[in-house]
Amino acid sequence: MKDLKATSHLSWDEWDELNDPRPEQTDFDAVVASAMSRRGFLGGVLAVGSGAAVMGLGPRAAQAQTAAGRFAFTPIPIQTDTTVHVPEGYSWRPVAKWGQPLFSGVEEMSADRGVSLEASDKVFGENTDGMEAFVHDGHQLIAVNHEYVNPEINLPHIEGGIPTNADEVRILQNMQGVTVMEIAEGAEGWDIVLDSPYNRRIHHNTPMRISGPAAGHDLLRTEADPEGREALGTLNNCGSGKTPWGTYLTCEENFNGYFGSTDAELEANLPTDYGRYGISAQGRYNYEAFDERFDVSKTPNEPRRFGYVVEIDPADPESMPVKRTALGRFKHENAASVIAPDGRVVVYLGDDERGEFLYKFVSDASYDEGGDTSTLLDEGQLYVAKFNDDMTGEWIALTPEATGMADDAEIAIFTRMAGSAVGATTMDRPEWVAVNPVAVEAYCALTNNSNRGVAPNAGGDETAVGGPNPRSENEFGQIVRWFPANEDHADTQFRWDLYVMAGNPTVHDDAYAGSDNLRTAEESETGVGNLFNSPDGMSFDTTGILWIQTDGDDTNEGDFQGMGNNQMLAGDPETGRIERFLTGPNGSEVTGLTWSDDLRTMFVGIQHPSAPFPDGEGMLPRSAVIQVVRDDKAQIG
Repeated sequence: MKDLKATSHLSWDEWDELNDPRPEQTDFDAVVASAMSRRGFLGGVLAVGSGAAVMGLGPRAAQAQTAAGRFAFTPIPIQTDTTVHVPEGYSWRPVAKWGQPLFSGVEEMSADRGVSLEASDKVFGENTDGMEAFVHDGHQLIAVNHEYVNPEINLPHIEGGIPTNADEVRILQNMQGVTVMEIAEGAEGWDIVLDSPYNRRIHHNTPMRISGPAAGHDLLRTEADPEGREALGTLNNCGSGKTPWGTYLTCEENFNGYFGSTDAELEANLPTDYGRYGISAQGRYNYEAFDERFDVSKTPNEPRRFGYVVEIDPADPESMPVKRTALGRFKHENAASVIAPDGRVVVYLGDDERGEFLYKFVSDASYDEGGDTSTLLDEGQLYVAKFNDDMTGEWIALTPEATGMADDAEIAIFTRMAGSAVGATTMDRPEWVAVNPVAVEAYCALTNNSNRGVAPNAGGDETAVGGPNPRSENEFGQIVRWFPANEDHADTQFRWDLYVMAGNPTVHDDAYAGSDNLRTAEESETGVGNLFNSPDGMSFDTTGILWIQTDGDDTNEGDFQGMGNNQMLAGDPETGRIERFLTGPNGSEVTGLTWSDDLRTMFVGIQHPSAPFPDGEGMLPRSAVIQVVRDDKAQIG
């Protein structure tokens, strides 16, 4: 067994790589490498801006267009300190911090004890991630994911933060999941509305309805739920989405690490499907020692009840969240929805692990505003992406006939295996997908590929160099973009290119220098460079600006010299121009983005800061949602 105390400080990605290493190279690498060889170095593969892609211009020609940007801010330099920085003319302040009460009379957290058991499901949760804003009857609501916990911080009175009893496990379970809360703007900015009837915590023990093709399947039945139709909790809530009808989509990512076994001999006899999903005999938080539901020697079907997209109605605090199994089971990053020309709902989905796939779901029925939406995400077709080296691609339908699986229920439960069966393109950690609201195109962040193993993925799929990643041992990441055929997101054909390839031109003079829309300070007319690594979160604002958030190496050394702390940048899809807007505190990931209804406030998530942010010395580091506003009160999104 591994020493849990020795790994408690790791991020989920680091922990998953340690326990379930994935290949260093993917099909996507091979596709890009082949495409480059057909066109010359990066020519045509990296078109930089939408206009360049349409006109067939290479990156040098497109770079000439970048001078006329659409950004209403002066770019800021890198930072390596312990706070947030925004451009001149903008201000920020916290809106909600880990441990902050949602209801009056709830005990405040303390630096020596963290959050009490009694308060743990009544406060703002830990490690903010995806978020979306809603308005209901004039009330500004916001739903925020809480991806995971930092046990050594959240249980500061316990060595290593590893739970030693059921109460400590419950504290950690309660601090993860989702917060739905009402916020209101006062003289100093936005704050939580205490005791709002909309305020709600959804955590690892909240009842959930299971819907779609997998509902009721034998593989989802347990002793506690013999019908296989009602699960408890949602795990590792990463990215998010918002449906056209105003509900919240929260995405279960690294659910595998919550499960373990109290039977030491089980390691060699785990079910065969566990391997593809990274489920082992030891969990990360020791849940299995005190909660039998997470002990796979006693409840082997429980892990198969996670890895889904969950739909939540933020306007109805009494409503039961719904696990939409038709959207597949894998390590969901986010869920980006868009309406096709014929009214059908399209949802793009990334599986955030090296060597896994990019998916989309297309509903059978069309969305009718004000009509019944209860089955739109249950009845439809799930597809997986295949990228070709001629810069085209196709969406392959995951059907029983194509996959060799018995029925749609098996495809919904074993989606990764279904993708392998049809020869989908293995990718370098497909993270957030963002759909441009003013152009028919979509983007996916391929955050990096720093895994040290060189082997097929867990399903045995080959991972040769190529695809929309032209570099092996890719530490920097890139953003791939596709243009649906016939300007229809429901179409099964598309063209693709790379919007940006992160890199460091101060260290490298080859592909690892990155694309031409990266600049050092010396190369910039503003005197501020825009170098970054590991693009992760992405969201479009209403004007079509792409906001890019990073979760990468912030040492500011070696290959990452000149990049500083993780950051948020603005990208213009038309010109390819990218500028730095915000930097986070040292050790943090910048993740999650949404706007107030009047578009005058931007809400940004700051996850796992290593510094005592935002309260200062003597206090525990606290993940937080912050507000960013223009000092002149003008719109920001």
